[in-house]
Amino acid sequence: MTQYMDFEKPLAEIEGKAEELRALARANEEADLTDEAAALDAKAAQLLIDLYKDLTPWRKCQVARHPERPHCRDYIDALFTEYTPLAGDRNFADDLAVMGGLARFNDQPVMVIGHEKGSNTKARIAHNFGMARPEGYRKAIRLMEMAGRFGLPVVTLVDTAGAYPGKGAEERGQSEAIARSTEMCLKIGVPLISIIIGEGGSGGAVAFATANRVAMLEHSVYSVISPEGCASILWKDAEKMREAAEALRLTAQNLKELAVVDKIIPEPLGGAHRNAEAAFEAVRGALADMLAELDGKDAAALIKDRRQKFLDIGSKGLAA
Repeated sequence: MTQYMDFEKPLAEIEGKAEELRALARANEEADLTDEAAALDAKAAQLLIDLYKDLTPWRKCQVARHPERPHCRDYIDALFTEYTPLAGDRNFADDLAVMGGLARFNDQPVMVIGHEKGSNTKARIAHNFGMARPEGYRKAIRLMEMAGRFGLPVVTLVDTAGAYPGKGAEERGQSEAIARSTEMCLKIGVPLISIIIGEGGSGGAVAFATANRVAMLEHSVYSVISPEGCASILWKDAEKMREAAEALRLTAQNLKELAVVDKIIPEPLGGAHRNAEAAFEAVRGALADMLAELDGKDAAALIKDRRQKFLDIGSKGLAA
């Protein structure tokens, strides 16, 4: 059953009525309600187009956080073969908010790493809602080092509200772990591609997304802080999250204009959660293209281009 967001309530009513008519028709074979249900379906389809043709930044945040949106594990299962998970940071523990391992993409060996939020209540608690602790970032560092040693491209799938801010995480060096992960992204001599599949929150996302190529799904968001957090700090009122979302310029379209990201990956109408297979195929094509762009570049060129990309962000954005 589809979970509807606040702004989709009119759509929920129409689709609900259409389903009621179909249920009545199934229960009573003499009732011919096909035309009425088809008319409602057509009305719902047009309304869906109207709702999604010009989403506000806050509505994009809602879509990016949709509980049925495909997560890291879904993309790994759909896009990669021979996935072999690797666990632990060899120091403290295995953080389930970060998953990663060896895999093949179109038969090419790669290292894939990502944030996993979980798809139900039990899984979300186990994966800490995708908010990594220091051991999660240290696991990612270990996997990136391994990829560099064996010359494997690294693919990161970013979907996190931010790094976990708990007391234990801070005691174990959360900020240092994030900084080290970002440093590792900058210095490995293999292609590094990052795709923001949902939320890209703060340093917790940057630690995986300091890449040669950064792509965002059409309705994903990427920001230094959540709109609610920004509103609480600036206006002392979390309810001003809509204004904060506008000011943060956190949408894929905003960030492409500012040269923060390189590519926007289109989503199926209504968001990736409405047609996961179409979203997977769009990501597959974009990832193949980005890997091809980086193929053949030596380690020195990859490192230089990656560093320069981030040094140029401010000037390119202002120039635009």
